[in-house]
Amino acid sequence: MSYENVNVKEATIVDVREPSECEQGMVEGSMNIPLGDVPNRIEEFKAMKKPLVLCCRSGARSGQAVQFLEANGVDDIFNGGPWGDVKQRMV
Repeated sequence: MSYENVNVKEATIVDVREPSECEQGMVEGSMNIPLGDVPNRIEEFKAMKKPLVLCCRSGARSGQAVQFLEANGVDDIFNGGPWGDVKQRMV
């Protein structure tokens, strides 16, 4: 299933930017887990309500996080790309 088919309103949104970047804005209802913290929180990701949509500033860091988490057994996870794009899909 591609990200385009994901109902983002039903998804858990995780922003992997740094907290200082998130001060500029975030998707409403999303949580912030910086990319550097992702490896230490694999079990937390596994326990989250699926599907998971990760976002960041450009989509690069969220893409890295998705690849890492998939390789570590997290399923139903998607790279949403830039947080602003995900925010637009929430409307």
